[in-house]
Amino acid sequence: MSGDDASFDEETFRDLDWYGRDLAGGTYRGCTSRDVDLTEAVSQGVSFESCTFAGCQLNASTHTSSAFVACEFRRTSLFGATFDGCKLAGSTFTECTLRPLTVRGGQWRGVVMRHARLAGIDFVGLGLQEADFSGADLTGTSLRGCDLSGADLRDSLLHGADLRGAFLHGADLSSARLRGTKVDLGGAILLAEACGALVEISDG
Repeated sequence: MSGDDASFDEETFRDLDWYGRDLAGGTYRGCTSRDVDLTEAVSQGVSFESCTFAGCQLNASTHTSSAFVACEFRRTSLFGATFDGCKLAGSTFTECTLRPLTVRGGQWRGVVMRHARLAGIDFVGLGLQEADFSGADLTGTSLRGCDLSGADLRDSLLHGADLRGAFLHGADLSSARLRGTKVDLGGAILLAEACGALVEISDG
């Protein structure tokens, strides 16, 4: 795994020390990285398609305008990682360390983070359509202005989370825990309807 716009297909990278590696615009399709240290690695415009990261270290790594499409992250640490304008559509995170995490814009449609610990992360304005946050800890998380249409938030912990301006059409919030959750009027109506209420707004 190296830079210079290299292309890799179905390669396996195992037990490698690539601390601070510059991935510089390469393309990786169906590749597997197992127990690879990518601490402080940098990616700029890199494309990962259907790749697997298992037992890897991506601590303090920085990813700008990169794509992780339909990738699988298993038991991987992203402590202090930054994703700036990245696409993570359809990617799955299982037993990963995801805090703290810096996210600046991008498209994370269909990302799967079931039961993940995401407390306090700022996802402001992120595209999270059809994302799966079921059972996730979103305590104090900012989802302000996010597109959460069709997202699965069942059994999620949203105490103190900010959902103001979020698009929640079709989101499943059944049994979500909402103590102190910040919502605007539109969000309040959708939450009430999700609980079975018939909302009527009086002109008077």
